[in-house]
Parts: sequence; C-alpha cells; structure tokens
Amino acid sequence: MDRYWLKIKESIWFIPTLYSLISVVIAIVFSTIDHLYDDILLMYVPHVLLTTVELAQTILGGLSAALLTMTTFTFSTIMLVLTTYSSQFSPRTLKNFVRDPMVWRVLGVFMGGFIYTTLSLLFMQESISGESVISSLVGVLYAMVCLVFFAIFIHHIAKSIQVNTLIEKLTIEGKAAVDCYKELLQREDMTTNIDGHWKVEKVAHPINAENDGYIQLFHLDQMVKVAQTYDGQIEIECCIGDFVQANTPVVTLYVNEKIEIEEKPSQLFTIGRERDTRQDPVFAIQKMVEVSLRAISPGINDPNTTIHNIHQLGRLLGSYSQLPQADFVFNDAKSIHRVKLRIHSFDEVLYHTYYQLSHYGKGDISVLAAISDSLINAAQLAPLTAKEELWKIQLYMIESMDGKEIQSLDRQFYQKKIDRLAELVGTKTTMLKSQSKSDLEEGYELKP
Repeated sequence: MDRYWLKIKESIWFIPTLYSLISVVIAIVFSTIDHLYDDILLMYVPHVLLTTVELAQTILGGLSAALLTMTTFTFSTIMLVLTTYSSQFSPRTLKNFVRDPMVWRVLGVFMGGFIYTTLSLLFMQESISGESVISSLVGVLYAMVCLVFFAIFIHHIAKSIQVNTLIEKLTIEGKAAVDCYKELLQREDMTTNIDGHWKVEKVAHPINAENDGYIQLFHLDQMVKVAQTYDGQIEIECCIGDFVQANTPVVTLYVNEKIEIEEKPSQLFTIGRERDTRQDPVFAIQKMVEVSLRAISPGINDPNTTIHNIHQLGRLLGSYSQLPQADFVFNDAKSIHRVKLRIHSFDEVLYHTYYQLSHYGKGDISVLAAISDSLINAAQLAPLTAKEELWKIQLYMIESMDGKEIQSLDRQFYQKKIDRLAELVGTKTTMLKSQSKSDLEEGYELKP
C-alpha cells in the first residue's frame, strides 16, 4: 500500500487534482451560506465586504477569465522550461523539474481558482433569498492568493532554470540515494561481512520480470518476509538501475523443495520505463555527467559549468566510496540470512563516471584539472581501500590526455594537481615529461 501511495503522490496530476477538489468544496460551502444563511452574514460580516448577486456575478465572471488566462500562461511556462531542460541540460533531468512540488502546487492553485469562480457562478441565482452574498469576496481573496503564488512561481522558475541550481539538486538527490544505503547499514538485521556463510538451498525458484524496463526499487522488507515464509533465501540477481527484459529472472528464491510462489513480482521489486534515483545513486551521477558533457559540447561551449559540475561529482563519489564493497545481507528476527543484495562496485562507478569525460575533455586542460580536483575531493572522504581506485582513474585520465593540445604551462598546472592527489592517496606521483618540438607528433610521455 505504501508504494502505491508514493506512486500516486509523485504523479503529475495529484496536486492539481487535490487543489481542484478543495476548491469544489469551498464553492459548495460558500454557495450554501449565500443561499441559507443570509441573515447571519448581515450580522457578523461588515456590509462593505458583501455584494449584490448582480455585482458578484460580474466579479466572478471577470476573475474566472483572468484565472484561466493565468493558468494557460503557467502551463506554457512549464512546457518552455521542460524544453530547456531537455535541450540544454539532459533529457534525464526532466523528472527533476516534473517532480518539483512547487510547480504543480502553483498550477493547482490557478486551476482551483478557475473552478471555484466557475462553480460559484453556476450556483449563484437571482432567486437567492437575500440581497447580499459572500462568494464574490472569497473569489477576490482567492485571486489575491493566486497573484502571490504567481510571483513565487516566476521567482522559482527563474531560479530553477539556472544550471547551478540544477547541479545542486542533482547532488542532493545523489547524496540522498547514497544515504539510503548508509541507513541500511545501521539496521540491526543487516550484515556485510559473511565470508562464505551464505549457503543457499538446492531448489531455485526464479522470479521473473513481468515487463521490460529498469529496476527502480527493491522492496527489501517484503523480500525478507517472503524468504522467511518459505524458509528459504533470496538472491537479487541484478543491481538497481539495470535494464531487464520480460520473463527474465530478477530475484531467485532458494528453498529445499519445489513450491508454488504466491507473491507477485511487483510485491518484491518495481520496474519502470525510466530509471529512478531513490535507490540508484549511479543514475544521479550519470545525470550530472550528461550535464557536463552538454556544457563542453561545441554547440554550448560552457566549460565553467562543466568544471563546477565535476567538482560536485567528487563530493558525491567520495560519499559513495564509503559504502562497503561487499554484498548487503538481510536477516530475519532469528538472525538467519534471508536476502542478499549487491551494489555497483566503486571502481565500476568511477570508470562509468569518467570514461566519457576523458574522451570529450582530453584536450581541455581546465576539464582535466577539474577531474583531478574531483578525485582530490573524493580522496578526502574516501576510506583507504578506495583511494587506490581513485589513483587508477587519475592514471587513466593521463593516458587519455591529448599531448598535442597541452602546452608547457598547462603541464605544470596539471602536475600540481597530480602531485596533490598522489599525496592524499599515499602513493608515488607520476611526472608528466616535458615535450620538445620533436616530441609534439608523439604526444606526452609518463616518467616514473
């Protein structure tokens, strides 16, 4: 039930629909007051705040048209921002804007205002017992609230369209995904160092994907319950974010004998058409890399954005390096191993983070230096076991470097970054050999 409720809350239509329903209730309540409690209005509400039916119809009609216009403008602005996100940043970042509750809250307020004014006009009749109504006052107040939300919306859009704001959101999103696994490490029913104690039963019962798509979520608590119910163990065959085809195994239940599994695959894992960052920090890293690649493309040519983004990648990778490079094993109440989960190894994540950046930035010393800075940032947070992998990536970047594009002062600048990283990881540095004119055709060389 929780996952269905979460899916509903994250859908685009939920917030506008909720605000529209609230507006319907408000319209019904105040129309009822106008019809049945006119005497009470005259007693407790100042007469200057009440209007005649004819004037109320004029006010509500004008507000209805104005709010519909504002709703149309807001929707057009949202579509323009979505186009900008897709073309300037990355198509994968669209969801970051689509999931922004402020955007749909503002749209919901405008839609609710239009619905309220329209329904109030529908309910308002010339045959109302008294001469004074309050629905027009509520409509005017609602319009003022809409104006406030409109100003907030413009400010929010102007801030959201800035690339630095997007990078910050992506970093926070990736950090939250890493923290999700760190929280798992704090659970009493979870262990990581089992060293051969994981022994599965003989009969394997694969649980297949029902459709093609990306693995978005693993429902680990439900898996533990299922394994305990059948007195078996579950091995998760894929990593979060992997693409799977229909009728291919995602998890495997091992028990002593052949049984019929009653649980549906959707109770154990969620598959969708797109990747999701809630349990997938690698996808958050991928989106940041795509923003960097767009920024250094010839069509955009914004290396400073790439540099800033790569620096943030170092923070995120440093946080990811703190995760144990071992399987996550979840136990039941009796401390029996029930579910085994594996995550992407740190060296794999590092390679997939930098291999495209090394290709497209190999001739730009500012990008190469930013990558070394990001490795330095990661090394400051990484445990000793992960620092060796960071140094391997630095050597990989040096191998990818285009020596024909790097000048003598560039090499001196880059050498300082390499020396700093070598000091942090506790290894001997690598010297970039100076080039003479005869060496220019051969590129750079490494000198130990």
